[in-house]
Parts: sequence; C-alpha cells; structure tokens
Amino acid sequence: MSLSGRERRILAEIERALEREDPELARRVAAINRIEWGDDPFPQAYGDRLRMWALTHVWAIFLAGALVILLLLVAVLTT
Repeated sequence: MSLSGRERRILAEIERALEREDPELARRVAAINRIEWGDDPFPQAYGDRLRMWALTHVWAIFLAGALVILLLLVAVLTT
C-alpha cells in the first residue's frame, strides 16, 4: 500500500528535520534503507572480501600443515 501525497510530504519533512538535527543518524538510517532495498553494493563487496580472506587463510593453514608433515617425514627417514 503506497503513501498518500500528504503522508509523503510529512515523511519528507521528518527526514529533513532529522538531517538537520542529527546528520550522522540520518546517514546511518539512509545506509540501512539502501541495504534493505538492495541498492547498496557495499555488503556484496564486503562479503566477497571476507570469503577471499577466509579462503586465503584456509590455504595458508593447509600449506603449513603439509610442510610440517613433509619435514617430519624427512626427519624420520634421515635418522
């Protein structure tokens, strides 16, 4: 159900008052609205960075484990 013209004007007036009184809160509310409506590309970019960070760390742990196993095998075979 859409807002009437009067309701839209009242809402716009409230938004302008909020921007004047507390610009930081107005910025945060606008960011939340963009995220909820799917207009903000930031969450996707953040998710991609987080997945890449996790993947990099998983590979680093895997390679470190493989190196430890290899060094243990070398140590056992040379004794």
